[in-house]
Amino acid sequence: MDWQASEDTVPSAPISEADARLLRARPPASGAWRDGDPAGGRGFAALGAFRTENGQGLPFARLAYEAWGELNAARDNAVLILHALTGDSHVRGEAGPGHPTAGWWEDVVGPGAAIDTDRWFVVAPNMLGGCQGSTGPSSIGPDGREWGPRFPYLTIRDQVAAQVALADDLGIGRWAAVIGGSMGGMHALEWGVGHPDRLERLAVLAAPPTTTADQIALNSVQLEAIRIDPRFAGGEYYDAPDGEGPHRGLALARRMALLNYRSPVELNLRFQRSWQSGVSPLGGSGRFAVESYLDFHGNKFTRRFDANSYLTLVEAMNSHDIGRDRGGVEDALARVTARTLVLGIDSDRLFPVEGQERIFRGIRSTIDPETVVLSSDFGHDGFLIETAVVGAHLRRLLED
Repeated sequence: MDWQASEDTVPSAPISEADARLLRARPPASGAWRDGDPAGGRGFAALGAFRTENGQGLPFARLAYEAWGELNAARDNAVLILHALTGDSHVRGEAGPGHPTAGWWEDVVGPGAAIDTDRWFVVAPNMLGGCQGSTGPSSIGPDGREWGPRFPYLTIRDQVAAQVALADDLGIGRWAAVIGGSMGGMHALEWGVGHPDRLERLAVLAAPPTTTADQIALNSVQLEAIRIDPRFAGGEYYDAPDGEGPHRGLALARRMALLNYRSPVELNLRFQRSWQSGVSPLGGSGRFAVESYLDFHGNKFTRRFDANSYLTLVEAMNSHDIGRDRGGVEDALARVTARTLVLGIDSDRLFPVEGQERIFRGIRSTIDPETVVLSSDFGHDGFLIETAVVGAHLRRLLED
């Protein structure tokens, strides 16, 4: 539910004419990574046949992942990092062939960093249903066509089941830590509740115990923005030429989401009522600078994401309820045994601090006397931008 790309995880800024020129070429029908594209730093784990919670099946599934550091002989130094809605496995490293963006947590993961790759073996998978190498709607199905709208409905628990299979494939019986933010924090929490014997430490950053009615409502208008784009074509758009895919609907969904990722304080301070150019937006053909900002990042997003994947992942996020079939939220949280860091952001209007406080109260093995609340003007995306503070808390968790 956030930027998850280093050039995006910075304070909002007005868009220049040079920026706008970068996106004048027609966007592809899908921004997904496809078989035959450069692999970059990805590895691939074949999971075999995969059955979802509701009984649907994939005859073959795989997860793309990246790894840094070395797994030690005892296999007890592995750390799992789980990305947010529109992220991928590229936690660190430059942009280049196979990776359209640079690493999204470059300041947090690496030699000598908070998650020190000289000590830890760090694994970051692209979640099941994603579009950067893991099996998802843009993947080729058994009939030689993209899965598209035929792709199974996924839950957060399905995606964690795929991550458990990845751990098995890598020979990791127990993670030293599982760390996730936003949607990745939902996955991390599911690890802690559903697989308490398979992790020693847990970090839940800016994530809720359940997806609330308000959050589902916000998601629903994003999904509808994609579905009503005539070029979405019911999800059968992969053969469309450049510029003829559902990029307008996908860009609009992204613009809607962006308004929940950043805070009113930041947007008002950065843009105020400034114009994008010397042409007035007051009845003329000009635009406010904040409008151009949203347009630019919405259009940029279509170059690296897939519309069907967006639908699949948002619907998975809507499924999130840590207490479902477990006696409720509090009974579920009581199952967590890992040493746990719970972090919220005071300006987060997407997943407000109240959710993190409920998680904190329900887990009996937290490392702090109260929820860690990060003070930031950047809203939900603060866990990606305020890397010095977030890194310090993660270092504290990992050093215990």
